Amino acid sequence: MKVEIRADKSRMTIEGYVNVPGRNSRLLRGPRGPFVEQIVPGAFARALQRGDPVGLMFNHVRALGSTDVPDELQLHEDNIGLYARAEVTDPQVIDEALNKRLRGWSFGFIPLQDRWEDGEPQHRSIEELELREVSILTKTPAYIATSIEARADEEVTVEFRVADFEDDDITVLDEEKREDPEPTAVNPLELKKKQLELEKVRF
Repeated sequence: MKVEIRADKSRMTIEGYVNVPGRNSRLLRGPRGPFVEQIVPGAFARALQRGDPVGLMFNHVRALGSTDVPDELQLHEDNIGLYARAEVTDPQVIDEALNKRLRGWSFGFIPLQDRWEDGEPQHRSIEELELREVSILTKTPAYIATSIEARADEEVTVEFRVADFEDDDITVLDEEKREDPEPTAVNPLELKKKQLELEKVRF
């Protein structure tokens, strides 16, 4: 997760990979028992092409923005994975970043088409999904998280997944870093030569 904070602490840019498709998740637990999961490459791109708004959240509970406003959240799937770039003005989230308490990304989705394979553990492939949100986290959920929501006379299950975490790369922009210059290495022969030249000038 790369974080750039403006010098006046009023705005910051956060970017990084939310998920890498084609790679197994950590061990998850659900109604079927323990399983590992991966998102099929291209599933995020197809979800984004449908044009449904995707929310930017803080710890899955507070709205920070949406893809409806391009400056707030931009998402795309490249050959590595789902990449997010967000502009955040929320003072609490900026403070959490300054204190290095941001832990990474999570995303919430509704599975539209998946495939299960038996094994120890079971393996689940998410082939099609509806991407609901990406969330900036300060905490790590210890288990698979779900919520039930009513939509169009039916109940759907929204599932949340935590991204693999990386150390924050935090930069405060527009502030000069003043450092003492490094001492210049002196060649003894060059120093002696200069001393001799000075002696000639004096006499």
